[in-house]
Amino acid sequence: MSITQRLNQIVETLPPQVTLVAVSKTKSESEITEAYAAGQRIFGENKVQELVRKWEVLPKDIQWHMIGHLQRNKVKYIAGFVALIHGVDTLRLLREVDKRGAQEGRIIPCLLQVHIAQEATKFGFDKAELTQAMDIIDQGELSHVQVRGLMGMATYTDSAPQIRAEFQYLKSLYDTFQTGREAFDTLSMGMSGDYLLAIEQGSTMVRLGSSIFGSRNTA
Repeated sequence: MSITQRLNQIVETLPPQVTLVAVSKTKSESEITEAYAAGQRIFGENKVQELVRKWEVLPKDIQWHMIGHLQRNKVKYIAGFVALIHGVDTLRLLREVDKRGAQEGRIIPCLLQVHIAQEATKFGFDKAELTQAMDIIDQGELSHVQVRGLMGMATYTDSAPQIRAEFQYLKSLYDTFQTGREAFDTLSMGMSGDYLLAIEQGSTMVRLGSSIFGSRNTA
């Protein structure tokens, strides 16, 4: 199937409350343009240099999401235009995003990444760190970030019960912190291999790459 056919097939199956992020990392401008022509406007990249290059040349009504691990020294390159940063995984990074938002004169939407997987290589807050970060946000100390919700990546495994349990845990945290916070409305979990389980457990945003574009190109 073509990119357009795969995209349309996925969109037709997604519940109305679920936002689709088309993961376009390593994909060409022509491939992204095909998805754009089919109506897709939200794209996710995991490398800052690639994100900036694509933002410069592709239509300006595209909402670019930074979905990969973000280093503090790279925030300045995307602060002026990024629509959502998914992977804010430390308080130091959140403070850097706030600093760069102030310099750009804009409030940068973010998700806090929670470590829910068994792999130690994945990034994210634990529950205590998340609580601390939310307390600081509630105090109004960071005025140029808007925390819109949480993001998490499940363990890379074929075990559906394990993935389901990890998504359930993240949803429980999301429900806890959503209480009383009007702008806290996004739970980003689920990729091409597990997004149906994620939606089943309450995801409001899924990040799909190979399901739309086919096998990943080598970077």
